[in-house]
Amino acid sequence: MGLLEDLQSKILIGDGATGTLLYSHGIDSCFEELNLTKSDEIFRIHQAYLQAGADVIQTNTYAANYQKLARYGLEDSVKDINVAAVKTAKQAVKNKAYVVGTIGGIRSFQKNSISTEEIKRSIREQLFWLLNEDVDGLLFETYYDFEELKIVLSLARKETTKPIITHVSLHDIGVLQNGTPLCDAFKELEDLGADVVGLNCRLGPSHMIQSLEEVPLMERAYLSAYPNASLPAYVEGKVEYETNDDYFAESARAFRNQGVRLIGGCCGTTPAHVQAMATALTNEKPVVKKTVKIRPTIAVQEREQLTEPHLHEIVKERRSVIVELDPPKQLGPTKFLEGAKALQKVGVDAVTLADNSLASPRVSNVAMATLMQQQTNARPLIHITCRDRNLIGLQSHLMGLHTLGMNQVLAITGDPSKIGDFPGATSVYDLSSFDLISLIAQFNEGLSYSGKPLGQKTNFSIAAAFNPNVRHLDRAVIRLEKKIDCGAHYFITQPLYSTKQIEDVYEATKHLDAPIYIGIMPLTNARNARFIHHEVPGIKLSEDILAKMDAAGDDSIQGEVEGLAIAKDLIDTAYELFKGIYLITPFMRYEMTEILTRYIHDKQLVISERKR
Repeated sequence: MGLLEDLQSKILIGDGATGTLLYSHGIDSCFEELNLTKSDEIFRIHQAYLQAGADVIQTNTYAANYQKLARYGLEDSVKDINVAAVKTAKQAVKNKAYVVGTIGGIRSFQKNSISTEEIKRSIREQLFWLLNEDVDGLLFETYYDFEELKIVLSLARKETTKPIITHVSLHDIGVLQNGTPLCDAFKELEDLGADVVGLNCRLGPSHMIQSLEEVPLMERAYLSAYPNASLPAYVEGKVEYETNDDYFAESARAFRNQGVRLIGGCCGTTPAHVQAMATALTNEKPVVKKTVKIRPTIAVQEREQLTEPHLHEIVKERRSVIVELDPPKQLGPTKFLEGAKALQKVGVDAVTLADNSLASPRVSNVAMATLMQQQTNARPLIHITCRDRNLIGLQSHLMGLHTLGMNQVLAITGDPSKIGDFPGATSVYDLSSFDLISLIAQFNEGLSYSGKPLGQKTNFSIAAAFNPNVRHLDRAVIRLEKKIDCGAHYFITQPLYSTKQIEDVYEATKHLDAPIYIGIMPLTNARNARFIHHEVPGIKLSEDILAKMDAAGDDSIQGEVEGLAIAKDLIDTAYELFKGIYLITPFMRYEMTEILTRYIHDKQLVISERKR
């Protein structure tokens, strides 16, 4: 008999957690390395689960791939770790249980940090060694990213006819993080060749059972469930799971009633949990019919129609000027609001507000934008950094912006804390700028990160940053293309100080449909010019510009005059090639960007008159 043959007529019991069990024993290192250094410890865990009644034992190879082992400097040990894991599992079970080779999901919150090609290379290597050791089947577990799981399953199905078990992980009941209903996801996996489809991790038995209530029995594949012991608690610096064996016995019967034929445990489960499930299901037969629960559909309201077009729509149709005016570092909004009023009066399309630029604390840009909306007609463009907020905070922030009616946003990574006023502060970076763009785009579809409906579709216009001040402009453009794929509508560049550089940017990006606002920040004096040239990474001023600013000296008035003249020359070039100009106000001197805005509008008037 084989694994699939047994599942035709039996309910099989899987094992429980390995990692959290080792963690509870005081081991907090690379668990997969223990296959080489402490194989006896892994051997005892496998035997404990076997004695508890497990029919299916998984190898200790969840993170035994190149990508994850590289975190410990073990990327060259993929073969040794996987081979040792299978040998240890087989020695422990002695043909009394099936041994399945486990491959865990690689992507987490930062989906875009690892390409599909990198995933394929990593999985192929691990897959080869597991299959080479003749495991009884494969278990793909803890996949939040459905795209990744489909890639891995398709790759494996081409390599083997052995049974493949696929487990997705959910943030919320009954829905994947991309919004796909669980029943639809299972059907896709079945069509791609999965023999067993199910859930593991993140959820305890209750939420997992509720999720499976909405899933019909599959045409060919069998259902499985490996719940966590409970929701985790954080006690005195350690993660703990609390549940009792009787509850797991009761849950096992409930899983069986939902058509599950392979039942094991994930984080926090122990041999005691497995024994409770095995005892509860002794002599129980699989169900062949079930009533599927239909969850009421949560209506998602369509996005509201805007009273004025988005910035990315404006700049496609006509010349557009936006101006950055940083929130103040000190309390008191007077000067900022004076600047916002002046800029709105000269006709800027938006005032952009940085999010603690250069990792230095400022008055919240949302607070300043709210005051600006109340006291002027200026339109705010809110910068959002990945540095200061975790995934929870970013979603809350986006929901708040939508509620306030602020729908123009710039998604950026954010300068690391170590370069700012508080170098010891923590930089969060749960998400990269790519992931943040994807998250905002998902909000525009009415879905949270977990895939749960938000109740409304947001209407964000998504700007992304573009830094042309790099050695290899072609690589920077590849990043732009990737950001477009993630959902970016348009781009805003770092300040440029060379007409040649502006021309190079045009040539490198003219194939893109997404508009670009060229960044121009006027210099204020010689000291400011030297600082930018020598200390701001990536930006170099030409000898001509440095000479002009040195001639103006550190005198504020002369420095501003020369800085404006240089900025106007740059604007002349940008104006001919791009429809968007992004003026960056230096040191709250909004009078300078006010002058430059008038200069741009005057150019437009002159051109219009000539055309007449």
